[in-house]
Parts: sequence; C-alpha cells; structure tokens
Amino acid sequence: MRLISWNVNGIRAVQKKGFLAWLNKAQPDILCLQETKATPDQLQDELLHIPGYTACWSSAEKKGYSGTVIYSKPVPLKVRHGFGLPRFDSEGRVVLAEYRDFTLLNIYFPNGKKNQERLAYKMDFYAATLEYCQKLQAAGQEIIICGDVNTAHQEIDLAHPRENADTSGFLPSERAWLDKLLAAGFVDTFRHFHSEPGQYTWWDYKTHSRERNIGWRIDYFFVTTGLAKKLQEAFILNDVFGSDHCPLGIVIAG
Repeated sequence: MRLISWNVNGIRAVQKKGFLAWLNKAQPDILCLQETKATPDQLQDELLHIPGYTACWSSAEKKGYSGTVIYSKPVPLKVRHGFGLPRFDSEGRVVLAEYRDFTLLNIYFPNGKKNQERLAYKMDFYAATLEYCQKLQAAGQEIIICGDVNTAHQEIDLAHPRENADTSGFLPSERAWLDKLLAAGFVDTFRHFHSEPGQYTWWDYKTHSRERNIGWRIDYFFVTTGLAKKLQEAFILNDVFGSDHCPLGIVIAG
C-alpha cells in the first residue's frame, strides 16, 4: 500500500498547477492533504469526486484557513474529525480514517511563529495529539500519523540549524515533543531508511530557497512499531512542485 502526504498550501491553488494530472499519474492508495484552505462547498466537482477515491474532509470554521482531506481508494471503516476537543477541532486540522490494519491520522499541526499565544496553542495541540494516540495504542491499534508537523526534529533536518535555534519550528520544546513521540513507540519512517542530510519538504517562497535547497524537513510519516516491520520504502518527492511543501510518502506491505 502506497500512502502520500502533501501540504498543498491551498487545494484550489494547487489545482491550477496540475494537481489532478499529478494525482492521476502518482495513483497512491491513500493521499493525505493539509492546508486545503477550503470547504467542500467551495470546490469544483473534479476535486470532490475523484474517480476511484473516497474523500474525507475536515474544514476550519474560518474561511480560507487550515483544513485537511484524505483521498482513499480503500473505503475507511470509520472516519472521525478531530480529537473531540472544540478548541482544536474548529480549525479542521485532523481527519482520522480507520482501516482493517491501522488507524490513519492526517494532521496539519499549528504554526507557532506568529506569537507566544500561538506557540502555546501549538504545544497544547502536540500534547493532545500524543494523548489521543496513546489511547489508541492502549486499545491495541496500530497507527499512522502523517502531515505537516511544523517542526524540524534534528539539526540534520534543516539547512541552517544554528541560525534557527530560537525560531519556532526548531525550538527545544518543540523538538522535545518529537522525542516523546518516538519514545512512545513511533518510528520516523523517512529516517528509518535515510540518514543523509539535505532532505527537506518545505522551502521559503519569499527567499526562493527551493532553488538553493535551503529547506526544512517538517513533514513526516510516523508509524507504530508493529507497522514499522511492514515498511518497504519511505520517500520525499522533491521534484513535485505546486506548493512551498513537496509530497512525501511510504510503502507498507499488505
């Protein structure tokens, strides 16, 4: 099974940049998008009803903001929106799909750069995510978490770690949460296969940093250890354009 995740920075924007042609060629079994910035009623039918896929949307109350969707060839057994916490669920950041062998969480984690209030919101969201996942683990479920985490974990995961040591997205407290996630029984799938530097998923538009590969790896697939045994591949599709992020993915046996 091939899964791909992509922060599209506006699904209507990426639609104009060849998104559907790319999807038709890529043909993942499951595609998770973040930062869709749209509600279904704002979208054309070609995005709402893609042949062969079931679409599961989670939209923010605020128009043109946040939002997630899962396009899935296998029909999920159950779909849920958010963690059941209105403070977070109102931003449409989480859509969950339950399958026979795992529960998939497609998440657009908050950005903490705006101010201290949003940083606190981000850290609270992190805590709520881990708490929710640990409940699923306690119930015996295998889990896949994918999406834009908005934090680079280690120095290898961004081009200029020293210059960004005091920047949200690379703060010690944010990175420590990723340590906690891994300690709780999750595997960073890309690092499971790849240890080389210079592998990024986001580049700043304003500074034209993609041309120079001055980027950050802030998008991830995490899986529980049981699923890690079935991992066959993890990849970053840095040759796919249309957003300030690029897609990434995994292949799982079975």
